[in-house]
Amino acid sequence: MKGKAAVFTKIGEPLHIKEYDVTDPEPGDAIIKVELANICGSDLHIWRGDLDLAALGVPLPTILGHEMVGSVYKLGKGLLVDSRGLSLKEGDKVIYSYFRPCGHCYACVRERPAECINSLSHISISSDQRPHFIGAFAEYYYLHRGQIILKVPEGVKDELVAGINCAASQMMYALDEVGFKFGDNIVIQGAGGLGLYTTAILKERGANQIIIFDSNQARLDLASEFGADKIININEVNSSEDRVNLVKELTNGWGADIVIEVAGFPQVIPEGIKMLGSGGKYLAIGNVSPGFTYQADPSELVLVNKRFYGVRMYDARSIFNALNFMIKNDKKYPFHKILATKFSLEDINNAFLEADKQNVYRAAIVP
Repeated sequence: MKGKAAVFTKIGEPLHIKEYDVTDPEPGDAIIKVELANICGSDLHIWRGDLDLAALGVPLPTILGHEMVGSVYKLGKGLLVDSRGLSLKEGDKVIYSYFRPCGHCYACVRERPAECINSLSHISISSDQRPHFIGAFAEYYYLHRGQIILKVPEGVKDELVAGINCAASQMMYALDEVGFKFGDNIVIQGAGGLGLYTTAILKERGANQIIIFDSNQARLDLASEFGADKIININEVNSSEDRVNLVKELTNGWGADIVIEVAGFPQVIPEGIKMLGSGGKYLAIGNVSPGFTYQADPSELVLVNKRFYGVRMYDARSIFNALNFMIKNDKKYPFHKILATKFSLEDINNAFLEADKQNVYRAAIVP
């Protein structure tokens, strides 16, 4: 049997549809039928060339995408239960991690699996090699032993859980890492998919005030529906100094406790650091492109005890928590609007164009 995949071969070239053999899973592995896959910001960085996979030594061609939901197509021998011990069978809807901590590197033995340097080794191969299906933008996905897999309760819609890996889980983990506390004042730089999930999570965790910046008014309006207390269009407050002063005014002159960067553009970082109060924490998540930088003044951190955090991955607990969070708050927040615009696998190049133009909140691919 064969399955289709949208294959990335080179920066500047369209993804093209290619068929691969669907191999039988090895013991402990599984074949997943992808039901819905989202275009994440990091996928856009690769597609635009901000993040050059070839320059980083990643073999091409490859299959992009990592944020997805699917159903069990075939279970390998010995895989009988999910990561919580719930029974698994063919046809079950599941969410799953795209990474696999090795268990033996320095980070793993210190119980810091999110920092594992080998967690993507199983997909750092060409898609022309077996098992072929190493990314989300395909009809199938090959799940290796060691990847988290969680059965989704019956009746839960794909649109609700497709964003758990990575957006919702990453923010669950990142907020713990940065030491978020009940009553903190938060600034979010960027109202895309990550920013919207973050807003809902912060609201439920008891943030005192959530201030969110973006240049796209439609995204900002949706952020209000997710609980943002103050939305600010940077086209209307177009001076960096004015934006910093506005944050100070909104926080009684002190500044934010935490500023979260999910914009993916390094030029926002110096401004965000200035928005912090004394002892504040800057959390960078969106900037994954080597060589894209900004002019820094270390004294902005040192003189007032500000701290800088970078978070890329997350742990198993965060995935469990994100699944429970999404199901519990399904009716409270308009999660379905984030993935309201869907594209077929064959129309994936148009989906990338629309996502790049910010005409959609998060483009969803239906293989």
